[in-house]
Amino acid sequence: MAIDVIIACDFDSAQKTLDFLDLFKGKKPFVKIGMELFYAAGPDIVREIKKRGHKVFLDLKLHDIPNTVKKSMAVLSSLGADICNLHAAGTTAMMRAALEGLTRPDGTRPLLIAVTQLTSTDEETMKRDLLIDKPMAEVVRHYARNAKEAGLDGVVCSPLEAGAVHEVCGASFLTVTPGVRFADGDKGDQKRVMTPAEARKAGSDYIVVGRPITAAADPVAAYERCLREFLEI
Repeated sequence: MAIDVIIACDFDSAQKTLDFLDLFKGKKPFVKIGMELFYAAGPDIVREIKKRGHKVFLDLKLHDIPNTVKKSMAVLSSLGADICNLHAAGTTAMMRAALEGLTRPDGTRPLLIAVTQLTSTDEETMKRDLLIDKPMAEVVRHYARNAKEAGLDGVVCSPLEAGAVHEVCGASFLTVTPGVRFADGDKGDQKRVMTPAEARKAGSDYIVVGRPITAAADPVAAYERCLREFLEI
């Protein structure tokens, strides 16, 4: 089982991103490329970061009709990312189509994971805005089961739900968890959060950390602190 810290490089240009990664001098942290950076810099930013030796989580959260998602995943598969994702709410049929599109002619593919509920969404908001009346934990478990049934490798969820996902989907089913903040840090727009150490104990396989590292006075020191706390080293 892979366990690692993924840095969310939510920058608005390729240059800012590469300048940030240059701070790490010899270290090759796992990097998340989200919508902001991908829309600003295009697919070449994925190729460039991979060329520099980083693993890449391409966080574009696809959600559309199955055929569109299948064709889009076929395009993304050629970029060399290590993990891609989509929204579990797009249905099991969409997830199966995505997996088919992501798989290359030689049978290889990136890992594919499904977003359950965003960590900026709490249960009250989910019920009020999305008209989902089930408890958050039950919704996340259900979406995770759908993802596993569709053949996916794991889900994106809050660290609060990581343990429950493993209970219903098994230890090898990956939990990739944003919503991680240092104990002395600002939660920002996140509502369901844990510290790195708490996330590890709760069953997170990967934690995704953005502003606590990228906005830190010393990003390298913040990254190393995150590694120590999450990996308990």
